[in-house]
Amino acid sequence: MGHLLSKNGLRLKKRTRKLHHRKKKKRNCFLQGPCMLCFIVHSNSSGFDDDSDHLEASVNGCRHNSITGISVPGVGEVGIGAAAASKLAERYASLASPEDCSKFLLSQRELAIWEGQGRSILSAVPAKLIPPPVLFRTAGVSVTVPIPVPVPSCTSDYTEMVCKRKCSEVQRCTPCKQPRCAFAAPDGGLEHGGVGAGGVGGESASNSETGRCHLPLCPVPSSSSSASSSSSPADGCCGLGLHGDSPHSSDSSPCCLHHYDDCQARSSDAADHLSINHLPSSILLKVLSHLTVKERCLCASLVCKYWRDLCLDFQFWKQIDLSGLQQVNDDLLMKIASRRQNVTEINISDCRGVHDYGVSSLASHCPGLQKYTAYRCKQLCDISLSALATHCPLLVKVHVGNQDKLTDAPLKKLGANCSELRDVHLGQCYGITDEGMIALARGCPKLQRLYLQENKMVTDQSVKAVAENCPELQFVGFMGCPVTSQGVIHLTALRNLNVLDLRHISELNNETVMEVVRKCRKLSSLNLCLNWSIDDRCVEIIAKEGRSLKELYLVSCKITDHALIAIGQYSSTIETVDAGWCKDITDQGATQIAQSSKSLRYLGLMRCDKVNEETVERLVVQYPHIVFSTVMQDCKRTLERAYQMGWSPNASHSS
Repeated sequence: MGHLLSKNGLRLKKRTRKLHHRKKKKRNCFLQGPCMLCFIVHSNSSGFDDDSDHLEASVNGCRHNSITGISVPGVGEVGIGAAAASKLAERYASLASPEDCSKFLLSQRELAIWEGQGRSILSAVPAKLIPPPVLFRTAGVSVTVPIPVPVPSCTSDYTEMVCKRKCSEVQRCTPCKQPRCAFAAPDGGLEHGGVGAGGVGGESASNSETGRCHLPLCPVPSSSSSASSSSSPADGCCGLGLHGDSPHSSDSSPCCLHHYDDCQARSSDAADHLSINHLPSSILLKVLSHLTVKERCLCASLVCKYWRDLCLDFQFWKQIDLSGLQQVNDDLLMKIASRRQNVTEINISDCRGVHDYGVSSLASHCPGLQKYTAYRCKQLCDISLSALATHCPLLVKVHVGNQDKLTDAPLKKLGANCSELRDVHLGQCYGITDEGMIALARGCPKLQRLYLQENKMVTDQSVKAVAENCPELQFVGFMGCPVTSQGVIHLTALRNLNVLDLRHISELNNETVMEVVRKCRKLSSLNLCLNWSIDDRCVEIIAKEGRSLKELYLVSCKITDHALIAIGQYSSTIETVDAGWCKDITDQGATQIAQSSKSLRYLGLMRCDKVNEETVERLVVQYPHIVFSTVMQDCKRTLERAYQMGWSPNASHSS
């Protein structure tokens, strides 16, 4: 309103019309023009002596504000020094009522005009200019400011006294599905002219010290359609991340849409930079644990150095399975031994590049080794197993099947040093004799599993020594060994015997087998295949006395239908019966056992030529809970599995 009484008012009005079509300049004041607070802060001129005279002079030389009608000074027209600004700030802070604030902001001439018209002086000043005196930092209260403005000639107490923007709150726009996002500018500040470090002067300094920055958030859009004529796109209010809701929000301003698109573009760029390596190492180790050693060594470890280090983690090298890897040699075992001394289990089966030197190095560097498996490593001899027995006293498992060069020497060392040994597999080690087996049995009283296969120099003496010195044995196998009933009878002392493999024992009589079944009450699996001496009477006693028996293998034994009928009649526990290659089995035996047995789940009739396939088909339909094994039935099941896996005859012909 000041221009109405000013002599330059008409000229200012014409000048406003001329500049109507010009591009609007960006303002730092929510009034879209210099306000008195801007004038106080931005001025760098010398001060005046009298505060009221300062205000009078500033009002007379001010420019007109087209929104409020208040005459306010231009930034470059009149100056007030830091001392005058300090005095005005203190004076303004001491005002107690809104009327006093209005009188302070208005000139004497303007005040007289408004009072003469009988109008309230509060309507002459915007409400935002007369809040409680918390706009100044001198009062010790943080002020939310949009952009810090440096003042070269003023003291540091007044550098943060800047005007408040009109759009100092988050605008409401149309809803969007994207989550809120924030991005920091490359120089550490905020983009789009946002609030510096949280929008509070005090917080700005503290955040810069702690290295944290408050990033602007994409505003939560709203469908508010209230728009104010005083809002300007140049304010850039959308996306500033300020506090509160603005009452002067537009429906969907171009600024908001531009910032929203920018946020989407940046979020997509951030997603492109995401990597699996950003996951915690514990999660990556869990992922890599599902890979085999071959996949970790030959694939995962070649991705990057970080993955290579993860693949070398100690938890992957406690239990090492290198079976079938032809790349494994002595050098690799030496590297594993030198870097990973906590190996507890290793499997080098079918590794033809490994020799005694590599295994000896591994044993000397890994004294905590507990399980050692080396099937079909024919190149190994006594040196490797002797080194393991010497350096690894905690061994509990030794599987060295099909090693022709092994003799009794390493077995003696195992018996002398490895008293914790529980599981031994020496099948097809043709150089082992009773001497080595006796030493092993005497030195390993905790032995629970012992398997021998076609060890031609192991006789009844070994069976006797094992039965007398290893009372905890649960699994015993002497397949193809030259033992007789005189040795097998000693197994009746094993009260914990659970699995007994007596296949292809040439001199095994029915009485010995029946006695073993009577005495070993925990026996659940009995394998008598390839023993022509086993007849129907023996099977009948087994069915009656085997109270815990679940598996009975009678392949190529001298039995008839009476044996199958006895099993179905007397046994309530046997689930698996394999009578393959028994030429005297007919349809009657297969039908009787299927009808009478309530526990039967598998019946092997492979190459029982007197059993008709039509009978088997009928039994399959009548007793679906029983699996009948014949040549035709096995072929059908194989085809069904192939179809389930996606195989088709057309595909095989085309290939």
